[in-house]
Amino acid sequence: MTANPQPPEKMMFQLTLRRRGISDQAVLRTMEEVPREMFVEEGDREGAYHDSALAISCGQTISQPFVVAYMTEQLKLQKHHRVLEIGTGSGYQAAVLSRLAGHVLTVERYRKLADIARARLEKLGCHNVEVMLGDGLNLPANIGPFDRIIVTAALDKVPEHLIERLDMGGILIAPVGPHQGLQMLVRLTKTGAGIERKELVEVRFVPALPGVAREL
Repeated sequence: MTANPQPPEKMMFQLTLRRRGISDQAVLRTMEEVPREMFVEEGDREGAYHDSALAISCGQTISQPFVVAYMTEQLKLQKHHRVLEIGTGSGYQAAVLSRLAGHVLTVERYRKLADIARARLEKLGCHNVEVMLGDGLNLPANIGPFDRIIVTAALDKVPEHLIERLDMGGILIAPVGPHQGLQMLVRLTKTGAGIERKELVEVRFVPALPGVAREL
């Protein structure tokens, strides 16, 4: 008998990701290792491993596990990569990225979310993650370039200033489309010939908003 058997919800969590097409073993291992229950509201912990988005503070959400795993897999991360995340939220996506990349800068417009995520990430030992309070749609000029950029809020279109921060060979992933309803997850790759664009899957994200939010 196994000394520390996985709880049934964790086993189903992994099985669901595999059934839905996640095949990168490093991503699957990371999704298993990062304790998702630490990143949801206390009342939602029993459902932390269900494949669904959950509400968090400030009217935001923590994405469903499949979307987190899928976006992460599409980034094709390597240990030396420097990653920019727009939209820290709970900090869960940043925690996943931290185990697969060299450094993660994650930007959040809500101070409350930034502070909570920073504390969670420090507690988990994600020392290669920097949480910055700021406007992800209007970043300081001296930030970048990055090997990978991930946007976890819906954009009408991908801003040129984000594409310009991609290093050669870099990949940017973002949900693009109307703020209300479904968006298309888009992957942009910077090549010597220009920007290659590929539409991936339909998703639903909260909208990306400009500015730093007022204190709630």
